[in-house]
Amino acid sequence: VHNESVVEMLEEKGVHTLRSEEDAALIPDGAAVLIRAHGIPKALEESLKKRNLHVIDATCPFVKKIHRIAEEHSAAGETVVIAGNPAHPEVVGIRGYCSGPSAVVSEPDEIEKILTDHSVKICLAAQTTFNHKKFKLMVEKIKNLRYNATIADTVCSATRERQEESEEIASRADVMIVIGGKESSNSQKLYEICKRNCNQTYFIQTAADLKDDWWCGVNIVGITAGASTPKTIIKEVQTNVRKF
Repeated sequence: VHNESVVEMLEEKGVHTLRSEEDAALIPDGAAVLIRAHGIPKALEESLKKRNLHVIDATCPFVKKIHRIAEEHSAAGETVVIAGNPAHPEVVGIRGYCSGPSAVVSEPDEIEKILTDHSVKICLAAQTTFNHKKFKLMVEKIKNLRYNATIADTVCSATRERQEESEEIASRADVMIVIGGKESSNSQKLYEICKRNCNQTYFIQTAADLKDDWWCGVNIVGITAGASTPKTIIKEVQTNVRKF
């Protein structure tokens, strides 16, 4: 997960985080290696399994499903297009399962710029934490432009529900609080959605980020949190907001 509090807690317990593929070469024989929820490229996973290591695959099942989709459609000669952030570890891992061409689009308007050849068959999938409304706009654009495309709606159902509920709460709130890690994609998406519906939307990591001057004339405060935000942090924020 991307949540800094969780990563710090794990490091205190003796878990070392690998920041790059180069770091993988430094893993001592016999060590346990945990593949995190975002998954990793296929080649890296295979190289780890060939060594004398205890590999624990904790890749999210929803992400595993996208790996299978990308691998199968790429092997069939299709260009795999992923709706997401090209720098995000989940997207990097998905592209690692493509044996042929792949592309990443973040906005519907990018589709025409990236996919200039309409004769090429494409498979559109989504990063699990992608904005579902934006994904539907991409699907609509692909259909209108008559691409030969297979659509795989792989936005996680839990992510979709959280986005819809956060949007509804933000539309009623005077102040909206989004709790999440700075690097968390799904938390950033929640912030974007809430900000469109509530001008006074604030992104925080812990209760320590709450400010005294946010509450003047405020009646309703909405709180939402990213998938990897621990319940303890959410409860602490709730308690502190009630004090204000």
